[in-house]
Amino acid sequence: MSDIDHIDRKILRALEADGRQSNLALAERVGLSPSACLRRVAALEKSGVIRGYRAVLAPEKLGIGFVAYVTVGLNTHTKSAQEAFERAISQSPEVRECHNITGAVEYLLRVEAADLAAYKHFHTEVLGVLPQVNAITSFVVMGSPKDERA
Repeated sequence: MSDIDHIDRKILRALEADGRQSNLALAERVGLSPSACLRRVAALEKSGVIRGYRAVLAPEKLGIGFVAYVTVGLNTHTKSAQEAFERAISQSPEVRECHNITGAVEYLLRVEAADLAAYKHFHTEVLGVLPQVNAITSFVVMGSPKDERA
């Protein structure tokens, strides 16, 4: 769906803010009839623009008190090394995001853990033992004044 107009963009912004709102509320918010709004949302879903809906969780209520962004450099730059690393990382519940990036390192991870001790265990006993890993740099999150992931 390449023809996203300003109404579709209004729908998308409204759904990003509250994906659980009723179709009636969404239609009122964007200035459409409920049936027209429902058709547009269905088309956005069918085309893959809207990939899904999810709950926004409170990390502190789940025992997550530590967040870090971690860069990872690999010791070889082969497809098989990348695939092996990605398979291993996909099995790590602490890794909430994994991005293959350009630059001096190959990956940027978003890691959540209960506390510093739990992160140290992940860093040393999970990430640090992967044979593909050459370099690890951690950036501890001290606060997030803007976070639009959810």
